[in-house]
Amino acid sequence: MPLPSPTTQNPMLEFVIERVGERGDGLAQGKAFARTLPGEHVQQATSGARSITQPSPDRVPAFCPVFETCGGCKLQHWQAAPYQAWKTSLLVEALKARGLAPKMEKLVDAHGEGRRRASFHVREIEGQWQAGFMAAGTHSLVPIQRCPILVPKLQDAPVLAARFGPLFGECDVLITAAENGLDIAIKAKRQMPDKALQSLDALMQQQMIARIALNGQTLVQRGAPLIQMGKAQIALPIGAFLQATQRGEEVLSSLVESHMGKAKKVADLFCGLGPFTLRLAESRNVEAFDSDKAAIAAMGQALRHVQGLRPVKPQVLDLFNHPLTPADLNAYDAVVLDPPRAGAQVQCEAIAKSNLTRVVMVACDVQSFARDAAILVAAGFSLKTLTPVDQFKYSAHLECVGLFTRRQRPQASPWAAKA
Repeated sequence: MPLPSPTTQNPMLEFVIERVGERGDGLAQGKAFARTLPGEHVQQATSGARSITQPSPDRVPAFCPVFETCGGCKLQHWQAAPYQAWKTSLLVEALKARGLAPKMEKLVDAHGEGRRRASFHVREIEGQWQAGFMAAGTHSLVPIQRCPILVPKLQDAPVLAARFGPLFGECDVLITAAENGLDIAIKAKRQMPDKALQSLDALMQQQMIARIALNGQTLVQRGAPLIQMGKAQIALPIGAFLQATQRGEEVLSSLVESHMGKAKKVADLFCGLGPFTLRLAESRNVEAFDSDKAAIAAMGQALRHVQGLRPVKPQVLDLFNHPLTPADLNAYDAVVLDPPRAGAQVQCEAIAKSNLTRVVMVACDVQSFARDAAILVAAGFSLKTLTPVDQFKYSAHLECVGLFTRRQRPQASPWAAKA
């Protein structure tokens, strides 16, 4: 957008973008400028209007028509090589701040066919129900018809989500592409009107929908939405955590398996539905722990219908408030952790005090990973290898898989105990 002519009431300021920050915005003189790149010259008026007067040679056209306003993607405008270097640097800098500089593998692009689930806001705008994402830093809806970063099955998902507006009013609609159809989970203040059920039945047939749920309760269902994980098919609980892309799940699982070494008995902590558990169990005994009762039940149900796996024991346990103790951990040859964004500080402190010699940590937040990695390194572990994984492409989110090993932790001398 061209800037108005400068006046004493509307003066211009010029900035040169120094770098892209950890949130994906260009930074200059302590200010953040969305969708800018290093080296670009930006003119900004006090009114807020701005223009890029000298674009970067690394700038490319964004492929999404609403990229400039939508709050979803931040970095479609950057060439692949500098974008990947920046994303890797997020992990490097977080570790550097903790005094760590491990061997870093090349970033893996795990976008695959696209994201297999998305949550849309549904709002009424000028008498029309529309769905989309909020503009960055606002509560203003950016209506969309198609989202190009989603899998082909979800390309028209925003249009489908908008159809729930007349029935439920303002709502949020989570749509997941399952093996046997779409899984739709709606959050709304309005309860289901009597007329809705018939409408939903017809919609399910038209759109190949497996299930529609409202506020955590199933409204209508043709069959449980199924997700393939290794040899097993998992019946997806309503709103359960799922890796954003199929490719991402496969890449993370492959890295976890490759780091297990000769471990025969493994603990999978924060296991969720079991994407790692179910694959590791093809060659190892696995005990899996998570606080999500529905996810553990779904894994247990799937295990009853799959053959060719070693013994698996899924268990409900809140690892934040009741982490496995060092004595518990000593029963395993290796541990894999995949905590939420907050990380696993308390559990890592227990691991540090155990006799474990092999730990694989999967993380979706570079800062919490760096903090937890420092705990393990201080206890004698070496971060042998670390792989950044770009599952949330075009965003500032980065995942990683790290392998930690150490020699057997020395036991306290019995003489020391008597002293």
